[in-house]
Amino acid sequence: MKTGQKQRVAILGSTGSIGTNTLDVIARHPDRFEVVALTAATQVEAMLAQVARFKPRLAVMASEEHGRVLAEKIKQNGLSTVVATGPAAIEAIAGDDGIDTVMAAIVGAAGLAPCLAAARAGKRLLLANKEALVVGGRLFMDAVRTGGATLLPIDSEHSAIFQCLPEDPASWAARIDRIHLTSSGGPFRQLPLSELSGVTPDQACAHPNFSMGRKISVDSATMMNKALEVIEARWLFDLAPEQIEVVVHPQQIIHSMVEFTDASVLAQLGTPDMRVPIAYGLSWPERIESGAARLDFSRLAGLHFEPPSRERFPGLFLSWEALRAPEGTTAVLNAANEISVAAFLDQRIGFADIHAVNDSTLAAVSPTALTSLADLLELDAATRRAAEADVRRRSA
Repeated sequence: MKTGQKQRVAILGSTGSIGTNTLDVIARHPDRFEVVALTAATQVEAMLAQVARFKPRLAVMASEEHGRVLAEKIKQNGLSTVVATGPAAIEAIAGDDGIDTVMAAIVGAAGLAPCLAAARAGKRLLLANKEALVVGGRLFMDAVRTGGATLLPIDSEHSAIFQCLPEDPASWAARIDRIHLTSSGGPFRQLPLSELSGVTPDQACAHPNFSMGRKISVDSATMMNKALEVIEARWLFDLAPEQIEVVVHPQQIIHSMVEFTDASVLAQLGTPDMRVPIAYGLSWPERIESGAARLDFSRLAGLHFEPPSRERFPGLFLSWEALRAPEGTTAVLNAANEISVAAFLDQRIGFADIHAVNDSTLAAVSPTALTSLADLLELDAATRRAAEADVRRRSA
């Protein structure tokens, strides 16, 4: 990208929370960014509104039916954006020569192939898709290295770690002793343990600090979101599992910390607003206005920290077990959790059964050699079948 040229951006998953926040940041800097492509799954009206405002060259819907409806509405509104459909079109966007930056915000395994395409094409890759690292692991990081991509984490915790580190990754290993990922503890941090088994989906989705999708809200309640972040951190920062710790911090003012070999600790603080890590990813190594509220230290009553309880959050501790197991075990954990959370939200199993299904599926599925995306997707599918069978046994 030439000096002074606008950064050409594609947003994969533009109608979700990360996508809409990315567009909010971009709208504040029309001189710096140009939206070239947007993708979504089913939200035609939301996509239409985004197309009307940002006028991208291309819009992609996951299904032909939704793409056809969008194309008709675009034509009716006199817009010129071209509409494409399907996973192949999304993957093509990620590797398009006319795009500098890819925001990877597609949820689930569907986002893995486009992430790999962007990595292999050497893009500035803003990573908000957990599966790229939790499922892709070494395969994905190899693609980043061979493609020459610039990988910038968007999860607030991983962005916080990244912001605390020197710009040269080659210096990290000699400096980092360990990292501390913070967690709110979710809505059940103080709920009596005897009441956890009776938790309902609506209760689990009531996050104390954020308004999020139902799946990620349940993951926050079980702290499986943090388990997946531990796995991500292992690959992002090339750490051993024992160098990654989790601390419960209900206020979510400190987003994560790096402890260095000299015992000093650097932390990144701010109001809980995803526009901050998004703005940092878009502008790195510079900084730009994000739109987030400023932190008012005079109004902070205090910052509280506590260790996570294995009894309350057993799923969290599966992350370290999976990292020490054969490669691919983290992909098994991710797929099992998606099935168990969906079953809980459908009221087919109870809250405590989420961990039980995840744990039993890890024991039942043994990864073999994983050398390609096809291998990973096959493992993902096999895991989902095993987890679904376990769900059926528990709900019979």
